[in-house]
Amino acid sequence: MKRTDYCGNISEKYIGKDVVVQGWVHKSRDIGNLIFLDLRDREGIVQIVFENDFKDFELAKKIRTEFVIEVKGKVRERENKNPELKTGNVEIVAKEVKILNTAEELPFFPSEKKEISEEVRLRYRYIDLRRDKIKNNIALRHKAVLNIRNFLNDNGFYEIETPVLIKSTPEGARDFLVPSRLHPGSFYALPQSPQIYKQILMISGFDRYFQIARCFRDEDLRADRQPEFSQIDIEISFADEEDVIGLSEKMLKSVFKEIGEEIEIPFKRLSYDEAISKYASDKPDLRIKEIVEDFTELFSNSSMNFLRDIISTGGVVKGIKFDNAKGFSRKVIDNINEQMRKMGGKGVFWVRKLEGNLKASLKFHEDELSLFEKKTKIEENQIYLLIAGKLKDIAPQLDYLRRKYGTVGEGFEFVWITDFPLFEEDDEGNITSSHHPFTSPKEEDLDILEKEPLKVKSRAYDIVLNGYEIGGGSIRIHDFNLQQRIFKLLGIGEDEIEKKFGFFIKALKSGTPPHGGIAFGLDRLIMLMTGENSIREVIPFPKTTSGMDLMSETPSPVSKEQLDELKIKVLE
Repeated sequence: MKRTDYCGNISEKYIGKDVVVQGWVHKSRDIGNLIFLDLRDREGIVQIVFENDFKDFELAKKIRTEFVIEVKGKVRERENKNPELKTGNVEIVAKEVKILNTAEELPFFPSEKKEISEEVRLRYRYIDLRRDKIKNNIALRHKAVLNIRNFLNDNGFYEIETPVLIKSTPEGARDFLVPSRLHPGSFYALPQSPQIYKQILMISGFDRYFQIARCFRDEDLRADRQPEFSQIDIEISFADEEDVIGLSEKMLKSVFKEIGEEIEIPFKRLSYDEAISKYASDKPDLRIKEIVEDFTELFSNSSMNFLRDIISTGGVVKGIKFDNAKGFSRKVIDNINEQMRKMGGKGVFWVRKLEGNLKASLKFHEDELSLFEKKTKIEENQIYLLIAGKLKDIAPQLDYLRRKYGTVGEGFEFVWITDFPLFEEDDEGNITSSHHPFTSPKEEDLDILEKEPLKVKSRAYDIVLNGYEIGGGSIRIHDFNLQQRIFKLLGIGEDEIEKKFGFFIKALKSGTPPHGGIAFGLDRLIMLMTGENSIREVIPFPKTTSGMDLMSETPSPVSKEQLDELKIKVLE
């Protein structure tokens, strides 16, 4: 029998007609003289009815949940309609049935409503993928990628694949290495991004490139990270920041229509310094109404010696106002202080107003509290949680407080973060790239590049959605001499440049146009579009937080013969 249509597409237009459907048995109900089956496929569920005069009624009785069957029958209108089903107005009265395959007892069923542990779900992912939620997430992923491909094609882009086996040039995370059998002792790396190759495509004259690129980073994992992931990679020649940002906004507006959201563009913009000052993060969630306020000047002459000492040595005092002072009991404050200490801090102090009285956790003079009240206009049942220290140290703590205890609004809040520092210092005081060494500095800062490198701003930009960075990019360095200056500041010598980037430097000297681009984390974007909290919910076959594929039991040992062929010895 040939399928007429998907189960989920059987509608009133088929009433009175014979159809053939195929799929998995979602549920079955045997009430003696009638058997009802819910048959499920990719597009949904339709009800099958086996009446007692059905020629294979006894066979129908043997059908169990998750059996694969095909049914031929006549479509009729249902007496008891089901508004929760797309096909809830119709049913199929079976004329023929064939069991295509049986199913053993399964660890869980797609029809189950109870919570199933993630470990079990990932171990039996082929069953988990049958569940509506995961199936719908994967379907949306497909539609979003198709939308993006069509949008970029309509805007003159070529989709070009770049190599997966490349030279190892670490970009901040560890490379996954692949040994070469033909060149013993030499290794390929899996790409952390197609950065160098997409720039070479610009040098080659393919002035509008994109790729749904597979990327690999051997790093510690979190809910929004995986060792292998997909990114929407875009590069444009003869472009500046406004070209890349404008195109990105239009693309996001287009793709969000797939979930019925009309996104308003242009998006808000914040400089890096503004974001850190106001939200204590370069990934601020703008749905949270609470903001960070500065009290450094107010406490510069404080009666508290430790506050004066912190401020006199370049520290700051920052605080966040919350409207539910009664909710911050001693136990809650103790928990906050414990968390602050885990983050390397010393804890918070507070000022609150309850029953008309202003109180603080520190013994401030009355005039200090009066000044605080005048500055903040603090109202009844409001509390300020305050932290003192170096801004770079306390910013993560303030961000934690804002995300943990702030008031979160609805919807999607996009914001561009711009004017990042070009460089930052590592723990040893060495200068490193804030993004990557091919990011262009702002032209107005070129004069201070060598003199005050930490003050130089970059032509980089990140796009943040609901507190998650979903994309980032920059205008690249296209001038060889400027690239040499950057390498020198980063302490990359001539030999290392030749070893790591020799082919790229040669290309850069061969006539390079101005260019820039951006890469979006596809998995993270789909996670936010679907309202999930983990990218594992939108990836067909994800890894755990320890990098394991529980279904295939990967990674796994290989034979001694394979290792010998690759000239590799495993150390115990």
